[in-house]
Amino acid sequence: MSDTEESLEEPVIIDDRPGGGWNRRRIVFLAVSTTLVLLLLLATREVLLPFVLALIIAYVLTPLVALCERARIPRSLSIVVVYVVTLGTIYLGAAAIAPRLYEETAKLARDAPALAKDLNHKWAPRAETWIRGLISRAEQDEKPPTEKLPAFEVIKKGDDSFAIELRAGVDVVQDGPKRWRIIPQPEESPKFSVAELADESMAGFVSYVKRNAVELIKVGQAIVSRVARGVFLFFLTLMVAAYLMHTRESIIDFFRSLPPKHAQTSFDRLLFRIDRGLAGVVRGQLLICLVNGVLSAIGFWMFGLKYWPILAIVAAVMSIIPIFGSILSTIPAVLIGLTQDFWIALWVLLWIIGIHQVEANLLNPKIIGTAAKIHPVLVVFALIVGEHFFGLWGALLAVPALSLAQSFFQHYRFELLPESGPDSLPPPPVHGPSKA
Repeated sequence: MSDTEESLEEPVIIDDRPGGGWNRRRIVFLAVSTTLVLLLLLATREVLLPFVLALIIAYVLTPLVALCERARIPRSLSIVVVYVVTLGTIYLGAAAIAPRLYEETAKLARDAPALAKDLNHKWAPRAETWIRGLISRAEQDEKPPTEKLPAFEVIKKGDDSFAIELRAGVDVVQDGPKRWRIIPQPEESPKFSVAELADESMAGFVSYVKRNAVELIKVGQAIVSRVARGVFLFFLTLMVAAYLMHTRESIIDFFRSLPPKHAQTSFDRLLFRIDRGLAGVVRGQLLICLVNGVLSAIGFWMFGLKYWPILAIVAAVMSIIPIFGSILSTIPAVLIGLTQDFWIALWVLLWIIGIHQVEANLLNPKIIGTAAKIHPVLVVFALIVGEHFFGLWGALLAVPALSLAQSFFQHYRFELLPESGPDSLPPPPVHGPSKA
């Protein structure tokens, strides 16, 4: 019998000793525990949002807490300092721009009807001409050209009498026993008008508001209730995030204790890969949003775009959602530019395109890095799936969830299929003992 056949006949030994490798007890325990945890998450999915947000906040702020700890500040005090500095910076920034933002928002709300009419009167005729040109060309393609005939024709007969032959476009109406009247036929259908459509839409909106004033008040009450609940959940989320940051080593050590000792190095590589991926799509994307908002504000101010502070904030916030957010934030900026001048709108559009080119070719590789790079098709798919099942929050959290799934896939790909290619991931840092 050959050595190969002998090796194939060797039994597979599972170590059942306590603390051994992948023994039966460990496998059964992990399988049952994972199943129960998944069932619990599925049953409580409607209340998981604050905990998911707490995980993200803890992940974003942990490097700042670690920086304070290196300055010999106790961890509890470091968390408080990071919270105070972060929330204080946000508050001071909001307080600094709030008066201007309120003024611009009130002005935009006051000028919105006039802007809509100005945009309608300035650009609707051009759009209408273009649409009618398309319709006329389509009609010419469908119907062969015909000679236009007169409405009626007087024909002289052989007995020196006359006959009137009616053609298209007129009707004969009897007014009396011997009295008839020729009138033109009404048009078959009114022509399409962009201006009329916009005016009717605005009038219909105002009429709807007047008819449903009581319902709108109820909606306002619901919004106030939601805001109060949101404030409560916000502070609850900060508290959970603080606990996660304070006990982060204990949490990591707990998960490191689940696989056997010989698999802990692989587990460390998995954590390192997850950290590199999430660092790009979470911390990196937040920094990209800040840069995008600052560059948008500079360009909008430079081109004299109206309401540029509001539009710059919209551009920064919408950048959190990849691809779709950038497209949606471009539309209001260009529309408001069109109410001022065509060239302002064009320069604003070119500026936004330039920002996204710099973001894609310079900022993303440097800030987000290649380790977190995800194919755009997968990003679009994740955004659509997240929005479909979980709404806006699903769209916001879709890319981090996709990054997490990609990290697991890449890890097990290189661990279980080494022939698929070399792993470009550098060795993870050595995991030291936990701090008490």
